[in-house]
Amino acid sequence: MIKKEGVVKKVLKTERTFGQKAADGLTKIAGSWTFIIILLILIAIWIYLNVTAYVQQWDPWPFIILNLCLSCLAALQAPIILMSQNRQAQKDRLKMEYDYQVNRRAAREIEEVKTMLSRIERKMNKKK
Repeated sequence: MIKKEGVVKKVLKTERTFGQKAADGLTKIAGSWTFIIILLILIAIWIYLNVTAYVQQWDPWPFIILNLCLSCLAALQAPIILMSQNRQAQKDRLKMEYDYQVNRRAAREIEEVKTMLSRIERKMNKKK
């Protein structure tokens, strides 16, 4: 029998580079509601401080520095998230290959059982 523990997990753990681990970790963080809520709070604080500050507004309306920061964040996050999705697709392909092999083996075993049942049935019919 094909062991999923040995084949799939071994390949998934040994092939990860530092970049793949970093991409998976960042995607895990950046794809969470916690990250989104914290980012929205920080943006709200940024805007509030700049709107209410009468002296020394570091980023007056229309918040060009804030737009630059968010654009840089999006520009960096997008390819990293895509790398993580590619990694997940590789994992899915491995799992699908494993499932396919298991299904083929199960189909062969079912055919063997059907053949044995047919032989047993023929022998029982001959005895009657």
